[in-house]
Amino acid sequence: MSAVTRDGRVLRCRISTGRHGTLDGPAMEEVTAALESLDPAGTGAVLVHGDGENFCTGGDVRAFASAEDRYAYVHGLADTFHALQRPLAASPVPTVASVPGWAAGAGMSVALVCDLAVGGTSTRMRPAYPGIGFSPDGGMTWLLPRLVGQARARRILLTDEVLDADALTGLGLLTAVVADDAVADEAATLAHRLAQGPTDALGRIRGLLARTWDTGFAEQLAAEADSIATCASGAEGAEGLAAFAEKRRPVFHP
Repeated sequence: MSAVTRDGRVLRCRISTGRHGTLDGPAMEEVTAALESLDPAGTGAVLVHGDGENFCTGGDVRAFASAEDRYAYVHGLADTFHALQRPLAASPVPTVASVPGWAAGAGMSVALVCDLAVGGTSTRMRPAYPGIGFSPDGGMTWLLPRLVGQARARRILLTDEVLDADALTGLGLLTAVVADDAVADEAATLAHRLAQGPTDALGRIRGLLARTWDTGFAEQLAAEADSIATCASGAEGAEGLAAFAEKRRPVFHP
């Protein structure tokens, strides 16, 4: 079964497999290729998911242990994983993670890199790397402090803290929490809503947010002025303004 499927304007990407949600190497490569060739003209959102009761619990630890050359083996896996994380972070359209059960290790890194994450009442996140004597990968040490602050990130990573749904919501790491059996449907609904929105404008919002850490305030104002003017002169802006004047909902993708 393909790890990448299309559901209207939503690109569905499966990253893990099995009941435990082990990171799936071939699936990662397929998803990476799809993300690298993503065309926002036909895709308005990306939905990242697993195929079991857990979102993703990271790599196969038994394979780590049995590798003849552990440095080369783990480095190769990290490179493959990072090849997936880069286009997810740089996606021109919003990304949504459907996070039932556990998001641990690499699974937590994937959930963090997505724009929005939907979980259930039983959803848990845990760095998990210290538990096997590893440091994180997947950008966790870059993402987490930007999302929750440096001090909280230190606490979570150094103590290998398990974060439940309430804690994740409080930290802003889960966008919504629903019943466990409703996570997939809620995440899909959110992805479809985003996919029907103003794709170019949403992509520009992602880009503006991404540059804030490396840009001064005056530079950001200039970038915002260029972006909003470009939106106003485009097809989405024209539809949005017409819909406002006509007191109707805009239809960005007929």
